[in-house]
Amino acid sequence: MKKADPFLQLARAEFHKSLLKSLLTLNEKGVPGNADGSNKTSIAIATGIATRLQAETGVRAVAQTSGNDFEDLVAKFVRATFLRLPHLRPGKWDVRQISSRGRSEISKYAQYSHLAALQRAAARDPELAAALGNDYAITPDVVVTRSLESDEVINAPEYLVDATVARRADLREREGKSPLLHASISTKWTLRSDRAQNARSEALNLIRNRKGRQPHIMVVTGEPTPSRLSSLALGTGDIDCVYHFALDELEASVRDLGNSEAEDMLGIMVEGKRLKDIADLPLDLAV
Repeated sequence: MKKADPFLQLARAEFHKSLLKSLLTLNEKGVPGNADGSNKTSIAIATGIATRLQAETGVRAVAQTSGNDFEDLVAKFVRATFLRLPHLRPGKWDVRQISSRGRSEISKYAQYSHLAALQRAAARDPELAAALGNDYAITPDVVVTRSLESDEVINAPEYLVDATVARRADLREREGKSPLLHASISTKWTLRSDRAQNARSEALNLIRNRKGRQPHIMVVTGEPTPSRLSSLALGTGDIDCVYHFALDELEASVRDLGNSEAEDMLGIMVEGKRLKDIADLPLDLAV
């Protein structure tokens, strides 16, 4: 009897099916939706990825449509996978796409709640607003949050806390306290112009402006060209890791291209643990 496919493999395939019906579609010239139509290398790699995914999922890419938003599909994938890992990462979790792009969004989480006062002050004082600039402008695409725990839950295995001890711990539920931001996930279907630098700037703002534990800072992309991926994936200190929506298919498509420079660049990112597959992301969230 054939052994069943593991759940993460099935979830990955469902993610790809959704993309082939929406974003990873073909235009009137047969160019995939994540390719740069003016770049032959980009078209060749993107076509190789799309062809392999069609063969694996049985879904054929259709003509370009408005489709589903990449953020929404990534949020659904993370929700379907990470929330199945309570044995690895206990807690009460929520995964959601952020539809609002206001500066107030980030202040809803414990590590950044102090930014609400800063925003109110800047709104009253144009000179202060000009001095602050965009240093605290953080607008995640997808967030993973952890709810706070009551003393009853904390004391379930044994009597650990009461009103006299560990009163300032971020995990303890108290009136008016905010949930913890566990991860900020930036989604970039492609990497054109300054999109890579935007992700880095936001990551640095998350690091600099936090009070308490730093959340995971991740990027998910569908960019096919290794040179553009390297502009975001190489280097450390800001982004945890970049996750490609189809890394195995990307590697095979780059090999088919016969471009040693592109192969070497991709190898550096993968072997250096700077570029992983989308299926790796939920397990990395459990760390």
